[in-house]
Amino acid sequence: MERPKGFKLKNPGFWWAAVVSILGDRLTKLWIVQTYSLTYPPETTPLWPNVFHITYVTNTGAAFSLFANGGGGWLRWLSLAVSLLLIAFAVFGPRLDRWEQLGYGLLLGGALGNGIDRLLKGEVVDFLDFRLIRFPIFNVADIAINLGIACLLYAAWRQHQRDSADTQG
Repeated sequence: MERPKGFKLKNPGFWWAAVVSILGDRLTKLWIVQTYSLTYPPETTPLWPNVFHITYVTNTGAAFSLFANGGGGWLRWLSLAVSLLLIAFAVFGPRLDRWEQLGYGLLLGGALGNGIDRLLKGEVVDFLDFRLIRFPIFNVADIAINLGIACLLYAAWRQHQRDSADTQG
């Protein structure tokens, strides 16, 4: 399908970040599900013993297993709603700067990555296990969400710096 002449994709960094993060999340989860068995206690592979392991678990809740008891139903729809709002914002909202595009795109990729799991299975596949600090097991979508938040905080800080410089000069 050919693009109309003069068509330029609005907020291209948003779309790239979203696609890369969704693909990274889906491919790593596919590898985990095909390579490991879901067992209790969980099957684990130490990459750096007592520091970092690959451990296959599932999570019916949100981050850090919040709302794990009974939260799965509404979390499915929340993931979908957030994803649709982010897409609408990228399409109909303003042109975003580079860091905002990256941040919102990563948020979309993470929301869709975990949202797809919730819609299809009712639970999210987690496998990244930092044991040194006893951090909850997480996945690539969770990384994308956190990186997206960091990018948006950085974009806000940069804008604040520009605004401060404008009022002083």
